[in-house]
Amino acid sequence: MFGVVIGIALAAAAAPAASAEAPAGTAAPVAGQALTVVSWGGSYGRASKAAVMDPFTAETGVAIRVEDYNGGLAQIRAQVETGNVYWDVVDLDVADLVRGCDEGVLEPIPAASLPAAPNGVAAIEDYLPGTLTDCGASQLFYAMVFAYRADRYGAEAPTTIADFFDLEKFPGRRGLRRKPSANLEMALMADGVPPEEVYATLDTEQGMARAFRKLDAIKSEVIWWEAGAQPPQLLADAEVAMTTAYNGRIFNAQVVERQPFVVVWDGQVYDSGGFGIVAGTPALAAARRFVAYAARPASMARISQYIAYGPVRRSALPLVDKHAATGTPMAPHMPTSPANQARALLSDWNWWANNGDDVSERFSAWLAR
Repeated sequence: MFGVVIGIALAAAAAPAASAEAPAGTAAPVAGQALTVVSWGGSYGRASKAAVMDPFTAETGVAIRVEDYNGGLAQIRAQVETGNVYWDVVDLDVADLVRGCDEGVLEPIPAASLPAAPNGVAAIEDYLPGTLTDCGASQLFYAMVFAYRADRYGAEAPTTIADFFDLEKFPGRRGLRRKPSANLEMALMADGVPPEEVYATLDTEQGMARAFRKLDAIKSEVIWWEAGAQPPQLLADAEVAMTTAYNGRIFNAQVVERQPFVVVWDGQVYDSGGFGIVAGTPALAAARRFVAYAARPASMARISQYIAYGPVRRSALPLVDKHAATGTPMAPHMPTSPANQARALLSDWNWWANNGDDVSERFSAWLAR
């Protein structure tokens, strides 16, 4: 999910809002229309609905139909290529957002059309470094971490990403997402590569082979997951000893469901992702209005009241407060919290946009062996 982080696809004709809380731009009235918004489901999907979708409907009268998916561009490409577009807005990771814009299956956005901060600062100055691209803007930071059950281990509990790959010291099944992203980075960090050297290492054949060799070490014990809701369930059912997962999914299992899960932040791969508008949607005006609403600093901060994903706009950071249901302070649970950043790696969306298709083919061939 997560992901990430939310890329916005607005058209150039949409004027920026006067403030983060003002209705976005001068878009034509859209009340009475409906949008299909595709997202990641589970606790993140519920957070998005409560923090963004429902308030947007209350303000505009535009109904939101929500569908879940597991990421990727395949379905978007098929809809655009056939001219049968029935998704309007899709929640994408940044690499897919960039790739989709390059392929022409998503609407582009000029940075100048994003809503300003509440104090009038232009969006381009308000977004944190690396979160604005030619294709749009991120919305939230999320992280791929690994987690385990506290009641499985005593004093000798896992504390590093290397422990995740150590079947001798920590035997048991592992959960991994059935995608190469984050897996390759974590494998190299577990094998001793410093976070700042991971992508330079992956740029070499020797480095790529090294990452797959590290994954080979645990492949026989892996249960592969695809949807973000699966890792907490795998832990709850004791089907795995530990699993990679989106940090927000584990947070909700810990805090809302009172599961005895522990997050290990060492070696986390954090990212951002966002809403893109599918090219050719018949509901373009409403889609523009929705993503502009999601880009408001207050919208970003509201999501952090429901799940541990942090906003990417400077003006939104002071708005992060407590979990809506439990009152838990949210800042310490964010991927960007200083305490969680010691050996963190920011996913290089540009690297994945350029290499993702080839690496995915290699990963699929490796899985089949």
